[in-house]
Amino acid sequence: MSTVVFTAPATAEDAERMRRAFAAASRGLQVSPSGPEVWGWQGRTLGRRVGASWLRVVSAPSGKAGGRLWEGTALADAAMPRAVPRPRLRELLDWTRGPYAYRAELTEFVTTPAVVAGSPVLDRDPGLPDAWWRDLRAATAAIATVPTHREAVRQSWIDRNLRTFLGIAPMRIGDCTTGHADLHWANLSAPALVVFDWEGWGRMPVGYDPGLLHAYSLTVPAVAARVRREFADVLGAPAGRAGELVALGQLLQACSRGVHPHLAPLIARHAESLTGTPVPRH
Repeated sequence: MSTVVFTAPATAEDAERMRRAFAAASRGLQVSPSGPEVWGWQGRTLGRRVGASWLRVVSAPSGKAGGRLWEGTALADAAMPRAVPRPRLRELLDWTRGPYAYRAELTEFVTTPAVVAGSPVLDRDPGLPDAWWRDLRAATAAIATVPTHREAVRQSWIDRNLRTFLGIAPMRIGDCTTGHADLHWANLSAPALVVFDWEGWGRMPVGYDPGLLHAYSLTVPAVAARVRREFADVLGAPAGRAGELVALGQLLQACSRGVHPHLAPLIARHAESLTGTPVPRH
């Protein structure tokens, strides 16, 4: 699911547990925190700068550790070509304490900031230069060349949910590619492009990544238009349109759960413009 809510855990107990895990990872990897806390999706991850590196600790119930999101960063580091600008992985550390499992990922620290800090939704026109857009196109093209069995978007999700959230019959996805699967403005840096957060990468419908980035840009029409121009060859083709609709459906599902409420009407309006079908209200 390509949604992000950057918040601390729901309870003070969980927040303190994650801080203890972070301290344990720091000791195990022999690094010292030197920057503010950065919480990830619903407090599942906690990251901080540690000298010239970045340390992120991921947590899951011990019976649910492993799998696609758990392994994504390490597998991306091994599989992605150097042409894809990203923080390189330096060390991993896994352990279990009580009912929780933890993975610590030590990566290089990138000084170039994200386009938007703390939210995937664009809040202003960042004035990105033409070279940045060329680099983004080149990065997505390089990602597409990587063979993998990882599924970022499953046909089963499409079959179950597309009618519910878009009001259209599910389509069978035939044209797939390898993509990032969470391409939004908190995962892209500027003015130099770096692509962050490789948890969920894998196979997906063509058009999913640019469709997702476009949706997160709808709050700034000029940038949304630039995304469509840059990826016109993808989004303008039938296969790309199908992938974009899947991305919109997933975002509308997230919005129905209270995520990005200000974005929901913009996504719904755009989806309706693509399908000619009213979006069900939730």
